[in-house]
Amino acid sequence: MPSPLETWYAEIPPITRIYITASCLTSIAVQLGFVHPLHLWLNFDRIIHEYQWWRLITNFLYFGPLSIDFLFHMFFLARYSRMMEEGFFRNKPADYAWLLLFSATSLIIYSTILPYAYMPFLGSPLAFTMVYIWARRNPYVRLNFLGLLSFNAPHLPWVLFCFSFLLNNQLPMGDLLGIVVGHVYYFFEDVWPREPASGGRRWLKTPRIM
Repeated sequence: MPSPLETWYAEIPPITRIYITASCLTSIAVQLGFVHPLHLWLNFDRIIHEYQWWRLITNFLYFGPLSIDFLFHMFFLARYSRMMEEGFFRNKPADYAWLLLFSATSLIIYSTILPYAYMPFLGSPLAFTMVYIWARRNPYVRLNFLGLLSFNAPHLPWVLFCFSFLLNNQLPMGDLLGIVVGHVYYFFEDVWPREPASGGRRWLKTPRIM
């Protein structure tokens, strides 16, 4: 008889399951000394001059050493990515894969060109992007934060942003990047096509190649 953990894992939709599994295996590999974080981070010099293309992927897989903070990130990733994949992207794996690809590419670009926005690991901002999009697409869902604050779902990213700022006493740039990328996707996929000037065109429609 499978354990509750095995049942929970088996019920996770495929793309979310692959991402969570890869992230956990990456942190375990680092913890056991099989690989060093310096071989995973987003280093453009190594990517361009030494052709270490894997860094474009591995920087999204490492969420830090095994710890409470790591489990917190895995919880948010599993929860909101799963709800996205099971809800808005049910039976649409290509569309969800395209969302992740667009978000990951945008995060790399923004973290490179925006002042003070560079981050060596972008897994947390990518997870925050999923939180933002889910929140904007569920405007009437009521949430409770730490049993102290009740609010509608669209406020969730900003509540987490402020909580992180108060907790760490510094601007949570990763959260901000996730909000920016999430809003870009939400605007061009959910808002702009409804505007008369758009002609109903979806600029971020999943490419046929996907």
